[in-house]
Amino acid sequence: MPKAWSDKDERKYEHIKEGYEESGKSEDEAEEIAARTVNKARREEHRTPSERTQGTGNPNTGLDARTKDELENRAKELNVSGYSTMSKDELIRAIRDKG
Repeated sequence: MPKAWSDKDERKYEHIKEGYEESGKSEDEAEEIAARTVNKARREEHRTPSERTQGTGNPNTGLDARTKDELENRAKELNVSGYSTMSKDELIRAIRDKG
């Protein structure tokens, strides 16, 4: 769980995760759903710097598995020009070319 989460966020995450595991979801699926749920609530409560994803995604996953927002953030870090008008596939290509 991210360090920026409050104790309440962590309890909410655990509660949601356990509920999904009890309903038959895998542990990984339950963790992802719970984290997304908590993060969405944090964004809606304006407890994050922006409504859009601030990260660049998990560096241990492929670019295809990342969201478009995460790819845009990575492209911005790499100084890819025109990233804001690119499709997800174009962003992936541009990041691979720069990387």
